[in-house]
Order: sequence, then C-alpha cells, then structure tokens
Amino acid sequence: MNEMLINSRDLRFQLYELLGIEALTQRERFAEHSRETFDAALETARQIAEEQFAPHNRKGDENEPVFRDGRAETIPETKTAWHAFAEAGFLAAHHDAEDGGMQMPTTIQQACHGYFFAANVSTAAYPFLTVAAGNLLGAHGSAEQKERWLPPMLDGRFSGTMALTEPHAGSSLGDLRTRAIPQDDGSYRIVGNKIYISGGEQDITDNIVHMVIARIEGA
Repeated sequence: MNEMLINSRDLRFQLYELLGIEALTQRERFAEHSRETFDAALETARQIAEEQFAPHNRKGDENEPVFRDGRAETIPETKTAWHAFAEAGFLAAHHDAEDGGMQMPTTIQQACHGYFFAANVSTAAYPFLTVAAGNLLGAHGSAEQKERWLPPMLDGRFSGTMALTEPHAGSSLGDLRTRAIPQDDGSYRIVGNKIYISGGEQDITDNIVHMVIARIEGA
C-alpha cells in the first residue's frame, strides 16, 4: 500500500500490539470507545492530513505569513486546513464529552497528530498550539476563564499561543523579566517583552488567546 505520510501498519502495530491500547477501553472514561472508534479517528486524521495539509506544505514555506495594512495574512489553504481539523473535532478530542470532546485517550490523540506533523508541521502548529493552550487553561484556569475562553478554542473560533521567549533570555525561561502585577479586581497587569510567538498574529480565527508566562511581582 502506497501511503503518503505514515505507514498505517507500523502505527497500528505500535498502538495495538506493542502498547495494547485497547485495554484503555476497560476504564470508565474510555468505555464508549473501541478499536473501531480509534481506527476511525486515525483514518480521519490521515485523510484530512493528506488532503488539506500536505498539498500546501511547500507553498506555505515559499509564501510565509506577511503583515500588510495592519493585518497578518496567511495563504488561504492554511485557514481551510484549520477548519477541517476543527470540524473533525481534533481540537477537543481528549476533552470531556460534556465540553464537546470525545474523551479520546491521549495516546490515540497524539497518534492522530502524527499524521498532521508528517503532512505540514507549519500549518499544524496553529491547532497544536491551541490544543496546548486549551490544556493549560483547562488545568489551571478559573471557572470563569474556562467558561469564557475554552468553548471557542475547542470549536475552532479562537486559537491559542504560548508567549514564552524573551529577547535577553532565549530558551532560559528562568531568566524571564516579564512581570505580572496583581490588580485590585483580581486580574494582572502584564509588563514585558516576548518574541517568537508562533501564531501570534494570523487571519485564521476570530480571536487569539495568548498564554503569557510572567513572574508575579514579588515572587
């Protein structure tokens, strides 16, 4: 079988024969799943990756996003791929069913992501950053923050980023100088500089939710 991205037989060997991933369906959280649902997710990921991500891999490299008239512009195929990823439920796949997710095991979710990495890592960065930002918000956000920001991030209306790197520190996050100053209303005023914010500006989603790492003043 001529496969563009990942050898499906190798992938299923890793999942089912080596890792024994089907055993997860015995757990309450994954009781609604089966090998059939896992395979369906993998096949959907393969199809979307091959049809919507891979074809513009080179074009994306040759036509980087530009900032024109106060707006960032990406090639149209990037937005099309984003919507295909979101509409298939991959932004919310591992979240609770009550939140619009599929309660997919992380192992299967990451296996699905492998197809998108193989197809087009540049375009895949937009949804993958959003998945990561959503994980952070879900684990540490307040109830109000999660209610306000998570639904549009999980259905693809908003994207997410990680604002980590600073000009003087590079990858040494312990040397960051960005400060979070507590305010009377419980919010924080952020003061500092960040660079290399992947997806920090784009024309794909209605809004962008930035996760900014900062040191609380006095910490």
